[in-house]
Amino acid sequence: MSSFIVIGGGILGASTAYHLAKQNVRVTLIDRQDLGQASAAAAGIICPWISQRRNKKWYALVRNGAKYYKQLVKELEDLGETSTGYKQVGAIALQNDTKKLKKMLDRAKEKREEAPEVGELKVLSPDETRSLFPLISEDYSSLYVEGAARVDGRAMRDALVRAAEKLGAEIIDGNAQFSDGVVFVNGKQLVADKIILTAGAWGNEIPSKLGVNMKVSFQKAQIMHFHVENEETGDWPVVLPPTNQYLLAFENGKIVAGSTYEEVVAYDHHVTEEGKRLLVENATGIARTLEKAQIQEVRVGFRPYTPEFLPVIGNLPGFEYIFFANGLGASGLTAGPFVGAELARLALGHETELDLSLYAPI
Repeated sequence: MSSFIVIGGGILGASTAYHLAKQNVRVTLIDRQDLGQASAAAAGIICPWISQRRNKKWYALVRNGAKYYKQLVKELEDLGETSTGYKQVGAIALQNDTKKLKKMLDRAKEKREEAPEVGELKVLSPDETRSLFPLISEDYSSLYVEGAARVDGRAMRDALVRAAEKLGAEIIDGNAQFSDGVVFVNGKQLVADKIILTAGAWGNEIPSKLGVNMKVSFQKAQIMHFHVENEETGDWPVVLPPTNQYLLAFENGKIVAGSTYEEVVAYDHHVTEEGKRLLVENATGIARTLEKAQIQEVRVGFRPYTPEFLPVIGNLPGFEYIFFANGLGASGLTAGPFVGAELARLALGHETELDLSLYAPI
């Protein structure tokens, strides 16, 4: 039986381990539970179709990622994992410029030709917008995107890990050390046919010890959780303002506002007053009633990036038995589960859905 070790248990590593375990191979998933893991901190908006980003290789990943979620969630539910944090609730993309709103609609219609999962597209008046998300200020019209969804990164990651374990994967909490083709963790030596590195913001550590610079950088993100009273928030759509901020509603009055984009050189997982101020300003700028809401917590995560802000997927240069995937950045929750499935296929020697040579590390 083939054996695989996956090092890094964020949503990408968890998905990779799950998809390997489905193939009846021996899988070990190792994660050291670092503070600031992006998947654990993030709440994601699954709505790639209205982005103005023109990179076709990036779009192929996020389009397939968004499409893949329904299949994945059904598989997880069949395994008894019903708390995935995923729900299709639609999105409202806010805009007070009618020309920009029309361009957004046209862009989404064009994308829908190859992605029917976009669903209904409809321009909403300010009153119609507020009827779907009552906290939004009166100034905004919006584009409604039926196929959009929200996902709780921590819940989805945990569901994938539990599902992998049910399928026979071994889950180890610990710091993986790598030397001469052997992995050591918690004083135990592990040997596998193939090793897969999915360590996110910490992705440089093992490659650098092997003499390879994978050029993984990271940004710090702070995400604020509000609580609002007397509102049934569970079915509210995700909110995409004209900026790169967002609002998501979850059950029981929880509103998540994100996020900061902070260039840092150290893994400082502390919440900052400046970060809180920016989050409150951005959130209340589109939903003034949040000024009176309770702030429940602020989460911190580190988004990993690779050169050109495009994910890399493939063999670690110079090491045929080591696979490396990293750099999902702010698209991690949209693309992560699908990329994990593709990475598992690649490591197994199976045909992948996309041409992964386009994403190969250099």
